[in-house]
Amino acid sequence: MAALRWLFAIQLLSMGAMEMSGPFWPLQLRALGDAPGGLAVASAVAYAGPLVTAMLFTPLWGRIGDRVGHKPMLLRALLALAATQLWLAYAGSGIVVLLVRLLQGALAGFIAAAQAYGAGIVPRAERGALMARLQVATALGSVLGPLAGGLLFSSLGFTTVNVAAAVICLACAVCAALVLPVPLPAPVPLASAQDVAGTPGVHVQAAVGMGKVVAGLLAGIVLVQAGKMMPQGFFSLYAEQVLQAPPWLTGLCYGATAVGLCLFAPIWAKHFKGRPREWVLHRIEWICWGCAGIVALQAWGRSIVLVLAARLAWGIAMAALLPVFYGLLSQEVDDRQQGRVLGAGNSAAKAGALLGAAAGGLAMAWLPLEHIFWSVAALYAAAALGMRAWRGRAIGQPVSA
Repeated sequence: MAALRWLFAIQLLSMGAMEMSGPFWPLQLRALGDAPGGLAVASAVAYAGPLVTAMLFTPLWGRIGDRVGHKPMLLRALLALAATQLWLAYAGSGIVVLLVRLLQGALAGFIAAAQAYGAGIVPRAERGALMARLQVATALGSVLGPLAGGLLFSSLGFTTVNVAAAVICLACAVCAALVLPVPLPAPVPLASAQDVAGTPGVHVQAAVGMGKVVAGLLAGIVLVQAGKMMPQGFFSLYAEQVLQAPPWLTGLCYGATAVGLCLFAPIWAKHFKGRPREWVLHRIEWICWGCAGIVALQAWGRSIVLVLAARLAWGIAMAALLPVFYGLLSQEVDDRQQGRVLGAGNSAAKAGALLGAAAGGLAMAWLPLEHIFWSVAALYAAAALGMRAWRGRAIGQPVSA
């Protein structure tokens, strides 16, 4: 479908554009010379602040999208990203940079809007594959964006990096407006005989059960995203001090994880396509156990080749987690609630990222660097145990038609 190819390209380019300036915020805040609270605090706000505001506001934009349509929300998010990146290009003080970053997180919500829009143009059975493709686009953007940003930053400076990002987001908005079709309105379900007879108790019970399933999926997203983000803060130190690896090998380890995720996300989506929820959740539990074992291998290994192989395997395993959770979320509600539930899913992912970053910082403070990966393995084991306990309760709960 041409619309899905366009959506993939727009997500890849826009997410890459937003990542172009990602590595350089501490350098820009230092150059401005007036970082509020000191450079360390200001840098933390520059990175964590947009996650917090996006976590708070993305469900709101999703609910609005359910009412007015998800294409307008997609265009709104792209225009907001373009405007805020242009503002950041010419921000003259540290406080303005931080305020605009917070505003950017609050106004964006592009990933959730793209997921909800895509869910409206594909059959329910294809939504897992859709989420996998969009996850691949995001992962590729997060790898290619900093590379392009680094080249621009070295040759033309930080202002040019942000202007280029703004231009790309604006071009994506124009492209989306012109080439993406407007999805047909979601049909309103017909009342059942029990509704007409005035016996809604069964439906209320089903809604409560479905709510428990959604809550369990959101908790799973928080845990697996925390496990993904937890090593980000300390892996470069681990590679340098424990593995004695040069910087290029550290970068190769990061790249191996991204390659595994990008290559295997579509394969996992095809593997899970059409399977019942109980079957999928059972496999997800074992994949979480697999992640715990793979990370334990990183904790045990002292060979860079072994760690590189483990990072690749970790990416392959992670490719089965977040996209599958998003696909299950999309299938748990009807088409008129996609924005709400996928917005909540993206907020859960951002909460998990914040939790993982905080847990990684605590692990660095409390554990010797050579043993730090055992804490990540423990987090994945907790996720697997939680999945096992919750999976039994989810069996038998209805899936929205």
